[in-house]
Amino acid sequence: MTNNFDINNTFDPDKENQAPKVSKEVATKLPTPAKGVDHYLRRTDTDPRAAKRAERQVAALFGSSSLFTLIFLVSFVAIPRELKISVPFIGITGAQNLVLGVSFGLAILLIGIGAIHWAKKLMPDVEMVQERKEMKPADDVQEEALDAFRVGATESGVGSRKLIRRTLLGALAMFPLPFVVMLRDLGPAPKGELSKTVWKEDLHIVTDITYAKIRPEDIPVGNLISAMPENILEIQEEDHNLNERGKAAILLVRMRPEDIKSQQGPDWDYQGILAFSKICTHAGCPIALYEQRSHHLLCPCHQSTFDLADSGEPIFGPGARRLPQLAITVDAEGYLVARQGFQEPVGPSFWERGA
Repeated sequence: MTNNFDINNTFDPDKENQAPKVSKEVATKLPTPAKGVDHYLRRTDTDPRAAKRAERQVAALFGSSSLFTLIFLVSFVAIPRELKISVPFIGITGAQNLVLGVSFGLAILLIGIGAIHWAKKLMPDVEMVQERKEMKPADDVQEEALDAFRVGATESGVGSRKLIRRTLLGALAMFPLPFVVMLRDLGPAPKGELSKTVWKEDLHIVTDITYAKIRPEDIPVGNLISAMPENILEIQEEDHNLNERGKAAILLVRMRPEDIKSQQGPDWDYQGILAFSKICTHAGCPIALYEQRSHHLLCPCHQSTFDLADSGEPIFGPGARRLPQLAITVDAEGYLVARQGFQEPVGPSFWERGA
């Protein structure tokens, strides 16, 4: 069995493709080679050209990581955020988001692949056994660990393989830069965008999925319907995103008028039909679990519970704010419409909400 330690000489960092050499004192403290485990020399252990080729491959992986980091930085500045492209199996998506995700993902991946290739081809691969020590090491045990670390650093070849060392340092030096430029996405502040939805006066309420207009007689007492504004598809096609759809989602619930304890505005219901935002005020999850007898609405994410008969007030769970209510009525043809937009922001709290 081969042992990669030579205790008779001192390791020379200027010479490549040599086995690490440590002192006798340090070598006696290191883990011993495992007994009964066959060790087979790799080609890079016996062929200097193969070792040099593997070194160039590792350096190429680290260098490629740096290249993709540069692509990330350039794309962040050069590609307009408004640019949309069609991608197979994904659909319409932002070109900048796609390039940023792919380039940064490859930058991380190539560092990992390079490190694995380095370890498998160039670092020592002898099976070693080390007895488990006590939880609180003594001073000599700590010194032993430091000695093992020093030998490991020598074994890795980071001192002798300058090409790998330089490309790795370059890749690691550039790796944090995307995080720095992404700080730009913290601003500017969204101002009033988070407080607004597409709901407005006389806008028809339609069923989700089918987008059919709704009459009061379509909703029996005790029923719950997921609904949207009638222009939601046009807005989606125009903006190529689902942001407005998420903010505008509502629930229509019908109960007996005498069961309604309170509302967020005077007579905001229509014949016992109430409209509330479908987005939980805790973490933004969609809500649709309705208990007919108690008029309670349960969020499936964190069990926040809201009383729809009492202005959508929270009665249990982490949700601290009530579900915003949408005032509704009917038009001349008898279809349900909004009387106005939401009077308070929908969804979870945010720093500019003010209440």
